[in-house]
Amino acid sequence: MSHLQKVQNWLAENQLDVAYISDWKSIQYFTGFGSDPIERTLALFIFKDKDPFIFAPALEVEAVKKAGWNYPVYGYLDHEDPYALIKDHITQLGVDPQKWALEKNNLSVERYEALRKFFPNATFTGNVSPLIEQERLFKTEEELALLREAGKWADVAFEAGFKALSTKVTEQDVAAEIEYEMKKNGILHMSFDTIVQSGSNAADPHGAPKADLIQANKLCLFDLGVEYQGYMSDASRTVAFGEVDAKTKEIYDVCLEAQLATQDAAKPGIRAAELDKIARDIITKAGYGKYFIHRLGHGIGQSDHEFPSIMEGNELILQPGMCFSIEPGIYIPGVAGVRIEDCVYLTENGNQSFTHTPKELRTLPLD
Repeated sequence: MSHLQKVQNWLAENQLDVAYISDWKSIQYFTGFGSDPIERTLALFIFKDKDPFIFAPALEVEAVKKAGWNYPVYGYLDHEDPYALIKDHITQLGVDPQKWALEKNNLSVERYEALRKFFPNATFTGNVSPLIEQERLFKTEEELALLREAGKWADVAFEAGFKALSTKVTEQDVAAEIEYEMKKNGILHMSFDTIVQSGSNAADPHGAPKADLIQANKLCLFDLGVEYQGYMSDASRTVAFGEVDAKTKEIYDVCLEAQLATQDAAKPGIRAAELDKIARDIITKAGYGKYFIHRLGHGIGQSDHEFPSIMEGNELILQPGMCFSIEPGIYIPGVAGVRIEDCVYLTENGNQSFTHTPKELRTLPLD
């Protein structure tokens, strides 16, 4: 059964007439066409008993067709009202949908109000977001192959970054060198803006690379990933640039112990909250619990962050085919930051990582 058919069945079971898919990543999942419309409207309409259609900016219509979409695609020009045209296309199908399902975790209030304007008698109580999350949760063999390839290129990116370290260059220089090397190899997009943080800068978990020189005898944190044919990688490594002191090594060793123990425990049947607790308990026992300030992990697939969250309170039982990150971190303001991350997929009796750059503390020579 196709992904589209599953949504149609869900609509029928829940006595809903149509699902409006608004997240371009969800549209890519269902149709094979992926493009961020930015401020323009890109939408997929799935009906319980009619063929679906894509509504797209006119400049994307041919790209939708080339992506292999076998159903209607309708375009609109920038000066036109997209929701007036959507109303016309739905009317031409001979239907007047009264019960709608929306991606409630995505659709903006402005666009919701536009829908209500043109469908004033309809109700919009259905929420298709949980169904989409569940569908995207389990990866096919084809999807896993693309995720493995994305992971391979993340490993190449790490090596480019390690090679670029120098006390004569800035964090921004190293990040730029990584992305330049990727583009030279045909990888045009990173999963997210590459993070390179030297010394105490790494204590900011989602900080951007700064115009600060790489520091000698300090840790340097890398967080990066690439997009490969619509699928993402995401991994973190922290290396020593020169010799670091004993306290810094201790922080690194605790984080590594937590990451390795948690990855070893990631098997079908364990709950997401249990996995988070394994890492958190190790870091807390070592005295650094208050410095582990984010969830253990997140899903990975066509988005670099997707369902599920591997965190306290999530009782989801993990199953084969699920893909997620395992990324404990210790961030001590003014001192250092360490994060070690692999994204994995669950097998029948364990897990496999998409990235394979060694995780033991690597000491790189000073220039």
